[in-house]
Parts: sequence; C-alpha cells; structure tokens
Amino acid sequence: MLEESLQPGWLSEEVKTGTTIIAVEFEGGVVIGSDSRVSAGAAVVNRVMNKLSVLHDKIYCALSGSAADAQTMAEAVNYQLDVHSMEVGEDPLVRSAATLVKSISYKYKEELSAHLIVAGWDRRGGGQVYVTLEGLLCRQPFCFGPRLQPVVEGWGGWGSAMATSR
Repeated sequence: MLEESLQPGWLSEEVKTGTTIIAVEFEGGVVIGSDSRVSAGAAVVNRVMNKLSVLHDKIYCALSGSAADAQTMAEAVNYQLDVHSMEVGEDPLVRSAATLVKSISYKYKEELSAHLIVAGWDRRGGGQVYVTLEGLLCRQPFCFGPRLQPVVEGWGGWGSAMATSR
C-alpha cells in the first residue's frame, strides 16, 4: 500500500454522487430534465436510466432518491390519475398529481426514500412546477436537484415570462 504522503489527492476525496433534476416554467409550458446515471454508493450501476416519468398525458415527474421507490410512486400516481381522468371525463390538474405525490410521500415517509418534482400543463394553471418532499407541496417557477445549485444560482437571465426560444 502507498504511504499516505505518496497517495494522489483524488484517492481521499469524497465521491460525488447524486441525481441532477430540474424543471422550469416558461410562458406557455414547462421544461423538465435529468441526468441518466444511477449509483449505489460509489459505484455507477446504470448509466442510461430515464429519470423522467409520465404521470399523465401532460404531466411528468423527475425522479431522485431510491430508483425503486421513485418509480413505484410514479406508477401509483399514474394509475390513480388514469382512474380519476376516466371518472371525471377530463384531464387531471397538475396540482392534483402533485397532491397525490405529496400524500404518498408523507404517508410513507419512513419507508420511502424518494423525491419527485412534478411538472406539467393544464387548462387552469398553464405550465406549473411543484416540489413534493415528505409532505411538502410548493409551487415554484423553477426547481432543481441539489447538484445543480451552483449553476442555477448563477442563472441571472431566467424569468417566468421567458419565451420558448430562450
């Protein structure tokens, strides 16, 4: 084994892992995105996972935390929204989807380790982004996962009436 004084610095640095997710409202809609890497500790176990999930026709979520927990939550909400949509005969509201995610997050906060950003468009509110974390439900003009904080803090050109071309 190398003496500590001879070891390169990167051997002792903390491995940076985590999900990058972002959702942004703009005039007429939303943009939602994520990275594709899944890690287990320091190991990358999948480089091409889709971390965006369809909740309904015009409502999506960005997944972070435990991949299994997040996918299960998204599938449960997708099913409930499909049933609701058939019962009322119209597309669900984005806030309704976010409320379902919030309810599941809060009810199972001890068992689940997942965070979903819900984003979409509906006839009442247009493009909307909601943060849902352990029972919190908060509409935000933009939301991002923890790894993007330095990038977004420096993003001074953003505005809620931003055009699609920007």
